[in-house]
Amino acid sequence: MHASDSIVIIPTYNEKENIEKIIRAVFGLEKCFHILIIDDGSPDGTAAIVKELMSQEEFKDRLFLQERSGKLGLGTAYIKGFKWALEHDYEYIFEMDADFSHDPNDLPRLYAACADEGYDVAIGSRYVSGVNVVNWPIGRVLMSYFASKYVRMVTGFMIHDTTAGFKCYKRRVLKTIELDKIRFKGYAFQIEMKFTAYKIGFKIKEVPVIFVNRREGVSKMSGGIFGEAFFGVMRLRWDGIFRKYPKIAE
Repeated sequence: MHASDSIVIIPTYNEKENIEKIIRAVFGLEKCFHILIIDDGSPDGTAAIVKELMSQEEFKDRLFLQERSGKLGLGTAYIKGFKWALEHDYEYIFEMDADFSHDPNDLPRLYAACADEGYDVAIGSRYVSGVNVVNWPIGRVLMSYFASKYVRMVTGFMIHDTTAGFKCYKRRVLKTIELDKIRFKGYAFQIEMKFTAYKIGFKIKEVPVIFVNRREGVSKMSGGIFGEAFFGVMRLRWDGIFRKYPKIAE
C-alpha cells in the first residue's frame, strides 16, 4: 500500500511516447505521489498502456485512470480530475503535462510551497525569474510571455505566469471554487482558475521552473486556444468587478 496525501492529475490525448516514462518518473521521486490519468479517447492506445501498468503490482493503489469518449477540452478534463481527487480525500492536488515540459523533479518544490510554507496555490512559473523556456519557437515564447503581461494589465492580477499549467492546489481551494461555474475549456482555463483563487483570497506563490518543449509526440496548442484566452480575460475583468465570490471553505 502506497499511501499519499497528493495526487498528480495528467490529462492525455495521444501520449503513447511519453505516458509510461512520465509515470515512472513521478513514482521514482522520494516523496510519494499518486497519479490520475484523464484520457480523452486517445486513438494511439495511451489508455491501454496505463491499464497495463495499473495491472502491475508496483503500481497498485497509486495509479488511476479515468477515460472519456473524445477530446472534450483541457479544462473539463481537469475539472473531472479535481472532483475525483476531492472524492478520494487528497489534500494536495497537482496539474501536470504528460510530455515532460513540466519536470517531475519540481513536484516536491510545489508541494513544499503549500505543505510547508503555508501557501494555498503553488504555480510552476516560467516567468517569475526571467524567461525560463527551452526549445520553444521564439514566436510562441513571445506569445505566451505577453499573454501573461496582457492578463496582468487587464485584470490587475499580479502573477507573472498566469497561463502556467503546472500547479499545486490545497484541497480547500478546489472545495471553495465553484468548479461547475468555471467557463473556459482551453488556454483560458488556467487563467480563470488562478484569477478565481486570487479573488477569493487564497495565498498564491510562484515557484520558478524551467519549461522544456516536448521531445516526443505532437503539441495540442492551437490559435483558437489563444483566442479564447484573449477574449476570456475581458470577461474575467468584468467578473472581478461585479461577481460575488464564495467564502473560503475549511
